Amino acid sequence: MAEQRGDGRDTRDVGESRGRGVRPEEARAWEELVTTARRTVSDGLVVGTSGNVSVRVGDTVLVTPSGVPYGRLRPDDVTGVGLDGRQVLGTLVPTSELPMHLAVYRTTGARAVVHTHAVHATAVSTLVSELPLIHYMAAALGGPVRVAPYATYGTDELAENMLHALADRSGCLLQNHGTVTHGASLDQAYDRTAQLEWMCRLWLTATSVPGLSPSLLSGEQLAEVQEQLRGYGQRG
Repeated sequence: MAEQRGDGRDTRDVGESRGRGVRPEEARAWEELVTTARRTVSDGLVVGTSGNVSVRVGDTVLVTPSGVPYGRLRPDDVTGVGLDGRQVLGTLVPTSELPMHLAVYRTTGARAVVHTHAVHATAVSTLVSELPLIHYMAAALGGPVRVAPYATYGTDELAENMLHALADRSGCLLQNHGTVTHGASLDQAYDRTAQLEWMCRLWLTATSVPGLSPSLLSGEQLAEVQEQLRGYGQRG
């Protein structure tokens, strides 16, 4: 039976470490993960303990624990699982959305995943099956952002729906639920989440003007941007 600690944590096996000790690179990654998770709250992308963040270090996936406010996470709260879902680090129960995170790592080269319940993105997920091409930054996510059909949170069905929506993409919407993005780093995954929320807010704002419809980009215009993005940024 689950136990509640004084700080509200569900630890189930309080005092019993699941697996091995934490390696230095995992400790550093955990610190970065906690910083990213707290940023989702401060930037208004999640409320309370909704949403979750993970990062892959070798064959271990560090992930935010279930039901623990990010502000209470400490260095010794490292929570990690193998790609098979077996817990190898920590005593805290991993996020209930673990199937989604593991599905991304098993099928892509992603090193980080960010899942939020961002307000504008979630609103859009209830209205359309794909975010209209309101801005060229859709190219940074691989193309038009799809909406994964609704399924109960934490289920394999939701993970499967998400994978279909993520095909050739680095981000998608989850119907009546939120967002999922992945990247080569936590910073990149987070930036993609923020861009997706911004595009959803932009579309909702543009469509709210009575009697007018926003102009949308064509597939050809988006393809031009995708080509240009390949050379974007500093090189050297």
